[in-house]
Parts: sequence; structure tokens; C-alpha cells
Amino acid sequence: MTSVRELSNYFLEACEKAAIASSDWRGKGDGKAADAAAVEAMRNTFDKVPFNGRVAIGEGERDEAPMLWIGEPLGSRQRDPEAIAVDIAVDPLECTTNCATNSPNSIAVLAAAPRGTLLHAPDCYMDKIASGPELIGEISLEGSVAWNLEQAAFKLEKQISELNIVALDRERHTQLFKEINEAGAKLHLMPDGDISAALWAADPNGPYDMLLGIGAAPEGVITATAIQGVGGVFEGRLQFKDSEEEQRASNMIDGDLHKVWKSTDLCTSDDALFVATGVCSGYLPGVENTEKGIKTTSQIIDVYNKDVKKIINFHL
Repeated sequence: MTSVRELSNYFLEACEKAAIASSDWRGKGDGKAADAAAVEAMRNTFDKVPFNGRVAIGEGERDEAPMLWIGEPLGSRQRDPEAIAVDIAVDPLECTTNCATNSPNSIAVLAAAPRGTLLHAPDCYMDKIASGPELIGEISLEGSVAWNLEQAAFKLEKQISELNIVALDRERHTQLFKEINEAGAKLHLMPDGDISAALWAADPNGPYDMLLGIGAAPEGVITATAIQGVGGVFEGRLQFKDSEEEQRASNMIDGDLHKVWKSTDLCTSDDALFVATGVCSGYLPGVENTEKGIKTTSQIIDVYNKDVKKIINFHL
């Protein structure tokens, strides 16, 4: 039977098409139009993928999203018992606002894994910590901010004042920012895009040593898949705004809703892929019009082989 990884070219095409479609809206101030263009382009590409696909994480529940809604069937072999069954976690346009303002780090991104191996994450928040392979087993959401900074400084052979910590610039992080500042670490704020921030933190040659803070849970599952492939640290703990949101989560997830999820809990198979294509230059170069055609730059992370590829294509 086909593995998920053998479908990488189809998933790459889906991200490339979404990135190109949304790039037409860069700097035009209309994030909704940019997102709609990305969603439609990605959804249309999935129609020809030879698999029995399903959206595990997408644009929302069925009554909220016209395409790529949670549970939506995908692919050209949905009724074929011999076809591989795959779950997809998609964000056709991560950092919608950044695309609207033509700011860095907007990407088209997805994670793919065998059916049932991606956490069926509800549309809620997730407290996250991410870092590189040097800190595996050394940091955790179970510890305080100060403890994690001390652990990181010791293992990385740095002073705490030399640590670079990245977090989303959100009012909900007021206490987090205070604790980072009091410890003396360098705090870097990003307006959006904690997938890119987490992957930078997981890269030993990246600009950040650690990501901390609360972001979206669906993006957490996508990030966890990628970080498994690069061998870094990722943990997440679901955060709920109210009891109704928590009840919705309990309908989707079996077990302890308040546990700390490791990357291997969020994506339980190593037959998995992370694919992203740059829209606005940042973590990945953005879509560019050239004499050879429309240039896209993408990244594919093969979890099984721990292989990271950068792919540049030109589209006529």
C-alpha cells in the first residue's frame, strides 16, 4: 500500500497552488479574500490526489466553512478499499493578516499522516513550548518559565541574558512577558505566525532558542508534526475560553483534555509529512514573479527519514 510520504508531490502542489492564489492579494488589505483564494486553490488540488483523504484540522466545522471543513472527504479514491486513508491538517493561509499587509511569514501549510494519527484538535487555544534537539528532555510545560530558561541556558552553555525567546505579541501574554523580562532573557515578539516561530526555535541555527506562549491548537498539531521531523522539542496544553468550548473539545478528544501533549501524542505516526510554501518572505521566501515564471519556495519535512528538503519551482 502507498505510504503517506509517497504522496508528497501532491501535497507540495496543494501548498504551491494555495500560495500562488493568495499572493495576488498581498498588501491589498483584504485578508478574507486572500484566505478564500488559498482555500479554493488547495481544495481543488486535493480532488486529484489518489487517496482516501479526510480533513482532520481545517477551516472550521462544516457549518462554518464552505471548503476544507473538519471531516470533509478528499481525494480521488474515497470509496476504494485499497486506497491509503490519510488525515490532513491544513492552514491554506497561515498569517492571513500578514498577507493582507504584505508582512513576513505568511505561508500555505499542511501536515499529513495515516488516518487517526493526528490529534483531532478543536478550534481552541494551546499553550506551547518549542525548541531544538539539544533541549529534548530538558524543558517542559510542566515547569515554570524561570525553570525552563535556566534549563535552556545550562544545556546550551549560555547565560540567560543570551537566550532569545520568541512569542506571539498578544495581551494574554502579559504575565509571560513579565517573567521572561524578569529572568533577563531577550524577548522577541511576532505579530502572527507561531508555526514559523516554532520551527525557527527548533533549528539550532535559527534566530531563537525557544518559543513560549499560547497560540491556536490546530497550528500546534501541524507544528508538532514538523518538529518530529527535525528532532526538536514540542509540547502543548489545550486552553479553553469557556465551558462550551471545553465541551466541544471533549466530544472530539478521548482522555484528559488538560494533559501536556508531546509531539508524538499530537502526531502518533512517523509516516507523516509537513509541507509549507512561502507566500510573503520570512521563514520561507515568498511567491515571486520572474522571467522563468512564478517562483515558489517550499519546505518538505519527512518525519520518517528525518529529512528536510527545500524545493524551488517555477510555474508558467
